[in-house]
Amino acid sequence: MRDFADRLKRLLVGRPVPSQALGETLLPKRIALPVFASDALSSVGYAPDEVLVTLAVAGLAATALSPWIALAVVGVLVVVVASYRQTVHAYPSGGGDYEVVSTNLGPHAGLLVASALLVDYVLTVAVSVSSGTSYLAAAVPSVAPYKVQVAVGVVTLLAVLNLRGSRESGGAFAVPTYLYMAAIGAMVVAGLLQELTGHLGRAESAGFDIVAQPGWDQGLAGLAGAFLILRAFSSGCAALTGVEAISNGVPSFQRPKSRNAATTLLLLGSIAALMLLSIIHLAGATGVHMVENPATGLTSNGQPLGASYHQDPVIGQIAATVFSGFKPMFYLVTAVTGLILVLAANTAFNGFPVLASVLGRDEFLPRQLSQRGDRLAYSNGIIVLWLGAVAFIVGFQADTNSLIQLYIVGVFISFTLSQVGMVRHWTRELATVTDARSRSRMRRSRVINAVGVAGTGLVLVIVLVTKLTRGAWVTLTIMGFLYLVMNRIRRHYQRVAEEVAVADLHDSRVLPAHVHAIVLASRLHQPTLRALTYAQSTHPTSIEAVTVDTGDGGADRLLDAWDDAELPVPLTILDSPFRDITRPIISYVRSVRRESPRDLVVVFLPEYLVRHWWEQILHNQTALRLKTALLFTPGVVVASVPWQLGLGEGARLSRTSRSRTDIQDADVASRDADASRLAPLPHEEQP
Repeated sequence: MRDFADRLKRLLVGRPVPSQALGETLLPKRIALPVFASDALSSVGYAPDEVLVTLAVAGLAATALSPWIALAVVGVLVVVVASYRQTVHAYPSGGGDYEVVSTNLGPHAGLLVASALLVDYVLTVAVSVSSGTSYLAAAVPSVAPYKVQVAVGVVTLLAVLNLRGSRESGGAFAVPTYLYMAAIGAMVVAGLLQELTGHLGRAESAGFDIVAQPGWDQGLAGLAGAFLILRAFSSGCAALTGVEAISNGVPSFQRPKSRNAATTLLLLGSIAALMLLSIIHLAGATGVHMVENPATGLTSNGQPLGASYHQDPVIGQIAATVFSGFKPMFYLVTAVTGLILVLAANTAFNGFPVLASVLGRDEFLPRQLSQRGDRLAYSNGIIVLWLGAVAFIVGFQADTNSLIQLYIVGVFISFTLSQVGMVRHWTRELATVTDARSRSRMRRSRVINAVGVAGTGLVLVIVLVTKLTRGAWVTLTIMGFLYLVMNRIRRHYQRVAEEVAVADLHDSRVLPAHVHAIVLASRLHQPTLRALTYAQSTHPTSIEAVTVDTGDGGADRLLDAWDDAELPVPLTILDSPFRDITRPIISYVRSVRRESPRDLVVVFLPEYLVRHWWEQILHNQTALRLKTALLFTPGVVVASVPWQLGLGEGARLSRTSRSRTDIQDADVASRDADASRLAPLPHEEQP
């Protein structure tokens, strides 16, 4: 079975890569941009939808505010990008927000940021893949009933690609990402030219009327209207997710790492801002109407459209309008938008494992997460992210509208605390640096980060107020749970380190008083003889063989064969009136241990090594139960003695005779060793 698993792993993941090749997996800027920026760029695929849907609650007139909300979002994006450019220069090790906050605000604040980012990465995968499958379901309606299964399959494929290594996954995702940027750019340019020349058409939904929801007949008037605007703004801020991934992925860049990461971050922010503003503008120019429930929220001639109407995403409606005379371009824009939404999850597959490895190194998560796999990727972190994303997708049935309410809370918590940490970092650095040019640069950086604190802090308050009851409480609950778990893991590692630490090597007793060997025997065959030979070769203080009498006559036959063979090892027979094998052995081993608490009990367990994976089902089941039960028994060690099945008959006969001779020789050697241990050394003083 192990060989089968290894072959399957090699097929999916590829051959192992030596550690010396780590430098070959580093990413140039042209590959790093699609790898780390696909999340933020793909947000253009659903952020405009969320802004328009939120404003449509108050009727058609309210949607006229969408360009101003987009400008506000872009303003925050500029602040965040400028702030994180300072971070990648000051902290290029890949810890990102976690390292910044832990270093400057303390480990508890750092752990809070880590909890927020871990949850946000998982939600990035779930939201992106769910949104991408929505595009697929819109293009191919027959896929809609299997949306969850398709989403799970896509996440699994992304996980496998990332297990093959960041360079291979980056190369696979570069072409679709650049194609997406080119397609959206072509759509925007064509739409703006048509608008300037007066040839821009109207979207299909432009002919429908938006019905204000009950209680919003007066539009955006009063405090409720302000609250709705803030909610639309917080939904639009989904476009900022993914910016922090570059600060976590600085070690993946080619040298000079910090400069390349800062340049990539600037490119990301510029492209995302231009795309968001352009799409929101074209949505207004073409008259795109979006509502949360199109069956009742949109009307034609005063009549609801009903459940038969399918509401296409904003980009899909704009592309259909702009390229109404050239359908291939419409299909290209729709296809690459759906694809980039799926591939946006790759940003999380690069950020989550790196952050988890740092937390594993600091012993807040299992240490296995800090180890690289065969392909030099953090394989364990990739698998954990895959499991978490699948859980969210299945739990929320791949519903983007439900998942997005949980989104961006964590990322703005990390944004805000990170900027506070950077302000404190520059303040501390200014106290030690005397060079005038360096001090001027640090003051400028501190001002940028201070503006970042104000901007992201304000957005965080808005997000919490507007999204708490709509699902953000789920995110906060999971964050709190992760925070407690990571603290508990840290305390466990500290307790273990204190327990196993050696205070004085000279005073420590590293050997038990005696070693009692127990060889388990069901029949007198070659595996039993090998186990006896191996047990005696360890020179235990005492040795015995143990079998269980289940009433089928097997114990009597073993006893007769034992006497005929004249083996120098006593055989103990345990009675089992209820025909249970494992429980009597476990009770006996524990009783031996209780009689001599300072002694070590070693249980030698013969096991078969099978040739085919399916043969494992036919053998070793009792051995597996015994090992599992004895594993947690203090003072007991289980030693598996393997026997390879499938050898020739000649090998069997020669091995049998050799094992019998070895037992006799081992018995003599054991007695000689015991005598030598009892005999005083020449330099020892005689009593």
